[in-house]
Amino acid sequence: MSNVITICGSLRKASFNRMLADALPGLAPAGMTIKPSPSIEMPLYNADVQAEGWPAPVTALGDAIRAADGVILVTPEYNYSMPGALKNAIDWVSRLKDQPFANKPVCIQSATQGPLGGARMQYHTRTMMVFLDALVFNKPEIFVGMAQTKFDEKTGELKDEATRNIIKQQLEGFEKFIAQHGQKRG
Repeated sequence: MSNVITICGSLRKASFNRMLADALPGLAPAGMTIKPSPSIEMPLYNADVQAEGWPAPVTALGDAIRAADGVILVTPEYNYSMPGALKNAIDWVSRLKDQPFANKPVCIQSATQGPLGGARMQYHTRTMMVFLDALVFNKPEIFVGMAQTKFDEKTGELKDEATRNIIKQQLEGFEKFIAQHGQKRG
């Protein structure tokens, strides 16, 4: 059984990335549980704030990442990269002792209203994960382009069958990747 958390890079309640993250538990293989991470809303990283002590949201997120067998980052693309809130959360967590992302299986998904589905953001995120010594799952990749046509905006349901199928394939592969490479740390 693998326990996975999703970290959603969008703070908007009705975001397509939140809808995507919410759809994952229903698409996961039988041996995988998927739950949302603690909030990524935290103060902007500042070494002076860090010197006064770790903000509670930072330690909560770091602890959740450490306790999980794997992490799925589900995030939009802002200005060819990741949203500032997600970058800030990763910057904070990266400074914790016993680095939470080190040797942690990580999977990336993105949903955008444009046709590319977040490809540039995923490239930047992979680069950051390399620096943090995370174990990034490669294929299949999930780029949900034209997300407004794939979700029911009223219910949040992922209605596009082709997208649902490729996500199921990714989650099955990620489960095997976790079993192969994962190191549960507590």
